[in-house]
Amino acid sequence: MIKLENVSKIYRTKTIETVALNNINLEIAEGEFLSVMGPSGCGKSTMLNIMGLIDEPSEGTISIGPNTIKDYNGKPIAKFRNENLGFIFQSFHLINDLSVIDNVELPLLYRSGISGKERREMAEEALTKVGLKNRMKHFPGQLSGGQKQRVAIARAIVGKPNIILADEPTGNLDSVMGNEIMDILLGLNQNDKTTIIMVTHDETMARKTNRLVRLFDGSQVS
Repeated sequence: MIKLENVSKIYRTKTIETVALNNINLEIAEGEFLSVMGPSGCGKSTMLNIMGLIDEPSEGTISIGPNTIKDYNGKPIAKFRNENLGFIFQSFHLINDLSVIDNVELPLLYRSGISGKERREMAEEALTKVGLKNRMKHFPGQLSGGQKQRVAIARAIVGKPNIILADEPTGNLDSVMGNEIMDILLGLNQNDKTTIIMVTHDETMARKTNRLVRLFDGSQVS
């Protein structure tokens, strides 16, 4: 499903060179739930951004399904990202001036051939799946942290992507809310067969996934 071959990411300025990722080789099977751990600054989020086609590797290649990614810009890659990838962030990234259901609908605005009625139905379905249909007319400022993350998950899955990339999805939540969010992700993986890659600092959450990869100073250590 996802394959990284000899992937490195190097940031250069006139005076310094920083290696964020160093020769990563990794295969993630379709339907797998993979967690990525490591200390701050070890390259976890960089690797996630490369898998999400948000950032481009300095060296190496990434393949998603049968597609080896060669172009990281323009409409074709934006369309591919919108249709195949869902993103969940630690800080939710909701738009405070939009209602819950309008936030969830956002990714569908960039898809052709979907009517307003269909968008609303798909958003309601996604909110039902995360247990928040009764909050769809609320605004983010009226929600708890756990509810905001549920909205973020609904937004990530509304377009039925094959892959979800989650960057510290439980990082801003207490243990009770964190476990609830993790249960939703596990359900998406087990019931919908969604491939999930999750960056986390929480060993307990990581142990619930199929496999754990550890990074240190940009290199894979396990």
